[in-house]
Formats: sequence, structure tokens, C-alpha cells
Amino acid sequence: MVGGGLAGLSAAIEAADHNAAVTLLERRPRLGGATWSFERNGIWFDNGQHVFMRCCTAYTAFLERIGSADGVWMQSRLDVPVIAPGGLVGSIKRTAGPAPLHLAPSLLTYPHLSLRQRMAALRAGLALKRLDPDDPALDHMTFADWLAAHGQDTVAVEAFWNLIVLPTVNVGAADASLKLAAKVFVTGLLTDAAAADLGWARTPLSALHGDAARRALEAQGGEVRSRVAVTAIRAGEAGLEVHTGEEVVAADSVVVAVPHDALAGLLPPGTVEAQDRLVELGTSPIVNVHLVYERPVTDQALFATVGSDAQFVFDRTEGAGLDDGRQCLAVSLSAAERYIGTASADLVAHFTAELARLLPEAGSATVTESIVTREHSATFFGAPGTDRLRAGTESGLAGVYVAGAWTDTGWPATMEGAVRSGTEAGRLAAGFAARSGGERAAASGA
Repeated sequence: MVGGGLAGLSAAIEAADHNAAVTLLERRPRLGGATWSFERNGIWFDNGQHVFMRCCTAYTAFLERIGSADGVWMQSRLDVPVIAPGGLVGSIKRTAGPAPLHLAPSLLTYPHLSLRQRMAALRAGLALKRLDPDDPALDHMTFADWLAAHGQDTVAVEAFWNLIVLPTVNVGAADASLKLAAKVFVTGLLTDAAAADLGWARTPLSALHGDAARRALEAQGGEVRSRVAVTAIRAGEAGLEVHTGEEVVAADSVVVAVPHDALAGLLPPGTVEAQDRLVELGTSPIVNVHLVYERPVTDQALFATVGSDAQFVFDRTEGAGLDDGRQCLAVSLSAAERYIGTASADLVAHFTAELARLLPEAGSATVTESIVTREHSATFFGAPGTDRLRAGTESGLAGVYVAGAWTDTGWPATMEGAVRSGTEAGRLAAGFAARSGGERAAASGA
């Protein structure tokens, strides 16, 4: 296995569970890929806020497998408060009724849209449910263009639709592929009433993913080697060769679970379809501003914002390990190109002021700790035209399989997509390795 993010970890676990002898190589000193944590002044901070939905069944099964299921919290029913400066609060929440009517009561009373806009949003939602997320034709249009054609004005896009598509696709409706947006809405919100119930980590992400997966893999006899940078993967006389610059590791099969912009240089040209064009997938950053207050300033576990650029705010007090009366809030900024180069001090000052506008208690509370985390290439840029660039699991080099949230999972670049791709790749790699070993044994016996 090359790469120790969620795709590589799930591939390694799956292969080990299919009786393969697994060696995982990771260039960084830690596992977890884009989901990791660090400690500063006795407080644990995640590199970014990662959320999943109840429909993310591959991800939750992975947590169960590595013994981390008790490290996450899941809503009993979807409920996202939406706060505007001045105190106006609405919510996106569901009832116990069947989809898609389970969302109708909250939308019909949603205060950030006029009655006309609410009715138009309901009609657009019903039209959206009729789309097929697997239809490749949807990848030729932006979500914003589709919304405009279905009566959605710019206010509705900003105050409602972007609250969902921005954090899930990591681009706004104006840039998002309709195909990816349809996947989010049809699978997550409009087909099964419980599908969009939200969950997130209660413990630091490094403990939840990387540390737990390492233990599970090693318990299966697998080997994890960090600080090992793979430079090339080639076919050899007796199988595959994984080159690290210092040694050549022999393998019957290899799962390459690295970011799309790192893949092309590892494999012979033409190994993966559109390999020379993967750079066109682009990248989209995520920035998180972490603020520790001297005392609690909100009782909301999370909330979205309207009329503020704070986007989403999460209470990370438990995950931070705080039990002294302080509260840790994380402002999560998706598609954060405008913030990625801004000085940390300026971001802290700006979002401290924004939370004071949104939360009355925050205006009189002191921020005792703050830090800004940046993922410059958090996801691929999910614009129209990207679907045809997303690689399948199987490659043109026998025994080599590709995994990652950027591959052709049908999902946006999410933890669910990463685990789905890794699980499939690990299963195929284990099967190939078993066949290769059997063939060698038969040849040796002959």
C-alpha cells in the first residue's frame, strides 16, 4: 500500500482481512492523510472539521472495523441551526416523516428566505430528486446554472443551497458540477429521511483514524512504515517493484492511494486513464480558524451562518480535551481560496469579530488560544468536466490499483469516497496477490 490516508488505510485493512500480507508505506511521519491532529499548550486541535452523514456507510463500517466507532457522535435527526448577525435563527432539520417531505416543515418556516423563495426552493428540490447522479450528462452544467433554470435567485443560493453544497463539494454552486451536487442532495437529503443526519469526531482525528487503523492493521500482521517516500512503481521480473530511493520493495500487488497530483509521477505513462491530465482536476483549499474562549459562548454543537463569511462553526471542546470551563470553537471555511494566503493573526481577528456579531456571549468573552490550520489541496476542484478525469480502481499495469477520494467513486471528495475507493482497491489487490502467489507455487511445483 502506498499512502496512509483514509483510502490507503481502508485498502490495507481490507487486504489484510482477505489474508494478504500487507506493507503500508507513508511518506509523512503520521497516518491519516488529510485528517490529523496536533497538541498545543495542552489542547488538541484537528487540522480541519470533518463531518459525515448517516448514508456514509463505508466510512462508519471502517470506524467499526478499527475500533473507533465510539469516538464519533451522530445526530438522532438532522438539525443544523442557521444564524444571521442580529440574532435571526432558522434551521435545516428533518421530521420523522418520509423523504422528501421530511424537510418541508423546516423549509416552509425558514426565515432567511421569503415565502416566495421558500416555495420555489421546494419545487426545485422536487425537481432535483428526479435527477440521476450517475448520469454523465449532469457533469456538463454547474449547479448554479441548474438552480437558476429552476427559479432560484442569488439570495436563495447563498442563504440555502450553498449551505449544503459548499461544505460537501468544497466549491460553491457557481463552480460545482451538477453531477456532484445531485449526488449530495439525492443520496443525502431527498431519498432516505435519515441519510443526512450528521456525525463528527468526539476525539482527535489522529486517534480516531491513523492511530486506530495502525493498531488494527498491525494486529492482522501488517507492517506500517512511515517516513518512506515512494518514487516509482514499476513492473519487475518477479512481480511489481516499489522504489523508495533507498530500496526496492517487491510486491505481488500495489494499491496507490495518493493525491491525484502526485499519482502521475509514480506510475509509467499511460498506466491510468487520463493520467497526463490529472492536474486538470485542480485543487480546492479548506481553512479552519480555531478559537478557545475563556467560557462557553454558545450551546450549539454546530451552526451555519447567513450574512457572515464564518460559514460553519463547530463546538470542538470535547475533542480538544478541555474540561476547565473554556470552550473551543472551530470556524470551518470551505473553498477557502480567498483566505489561504491571509495572515493567521488577521484571520483570528476577523473571525473573532464575526462570532461576536453572531453570538452575543462571544462579544464579551476573551479568546485565550487561537490557531489557524490550512489544507492547501484539501480536495479536487469539483467543477463540470471533472468526472471524466477521475480514475477507476483498476489500472493498465497488472496488479496495480488506484484509490483516493478523487477517484471515480461517484461521491464528492469526502471521507466516504476515500474509504469506498480504498476498500474496493484493497479487495482487488488481495485477490490479485493470492492468484499471483498460487501461480508461482504451481510453476515452482512443476
